[in-house]
Amino acid sequence: MNAGTPMNTFSWLVKREFWEYRGAFLWTPAIISLVFLSIMLIVLVSAEFLARQNGIEINGIHLDQLRRQLGSDEIEKMNSAMDVGMLTLGIPIVIGLFFVVFSYCIGALYNDRRDRSALFWKSLPISDTGTVLSKVVAAALLAPVLATLALVALQLAFLIMMSLYSLLHGINPFPLLWSPTHLVSLWAKLLIAIPVNALWALPTIGWLLLCSSFARSKPFLWAVLVPVLAGALVSYLGVMHFVAASNSWFWRNIVGRVLLSIIPGGWMDTTTMSHGFVRADVEGPAAIIGSLSFDAIAQAVTSPNFLIGIVAGAAMIAGAIYFRRQRTESYA
Repeated sequence: MNAGTPMNTFSWLVKREFWEYRGAFLWTPAIISLVFLSIMLIVLVSAEFLARQNGIEINGIHLDQLRRQLGSDEIEKMNSAMDVGMLTLGIPIVIGLFFVVFSYCIGALYNDRRDRSALFWKSLPISDTGTVLSKVVAAALLAPVLATLALVALQLAFLIMMSLYSLLHGINPFPLLWSPTHLVSLWAKLLIAIPVNALWALPTIGWLLLCSSFARSKPFLWAVLVPVLAGALVSYLGVMHFVAASNSWFWRNIVGRVLLSIIPGGWMDTTTMSHGFVRADVEGPAAIIGSLSFDAIAQAVTSPNFLIGIVAGAAMIAGAIYFRRQRTESYA
């Protein structure tokens, strides 16, 4: 590929985002994983002392029972418990990813105008469309991919740690912890969730980039106060009653979608979990695992809420591109 092709230029723009925000995109999930792994090690050591006094159970199965040969049903039960446990490991990484992407989008276009580096980039043969879209890709795909890799690395370290713990107690860890079926299935679901989360996140990414591109100062206040005040005004005036909807609908589908769609898996709560793909008595991480089926994902991405969000996000990204062309200054 020639150096001057649009695709090559765009790939360099995405690389620039990674190089400039490497600390946030790469090291934030990596540090969170290391801290969480250290906490797990402390917990495991503490559990060893408690186990010597009172015994220990894993998902209802006593540790002594694990030393004998388990049946297929018991192994499947353990594998399901491990899937839930390994998915739960990602909660701190998800929280960190939310703040990283939110702060990145808020400053992505504003900071270039504040330090006047936007004038330099505009002097290069780089389109404003390519610049904005590279930031969309960085927020929607690059940061989540790196966070997912950090989660997988944390899960592998967790499995190794639990394997060593099992071997110390005379337990064969391979059928319980390293079953290829459940591990490949879990990681495949995490991989499939990345583009689905990216599409779901477009309204928030588009809104934050729009505020970052047009706000002359304090883009964070613009991004947060405008939807929150709109929700408060709609609730106070009772506007939603005129369209036979509740105020909670506006907060969930407008304010929530604008500000919180970058939370990975947010689409599950409003689509798959309400269409019979998960048992009613299953909650939390177990419900998330059950909802990551192909049928559930197909139901999610074809729902009106999902598709309207994509259109709205694309419209706001187009607005961010427009203001990127028009404004080169800011007032800090």
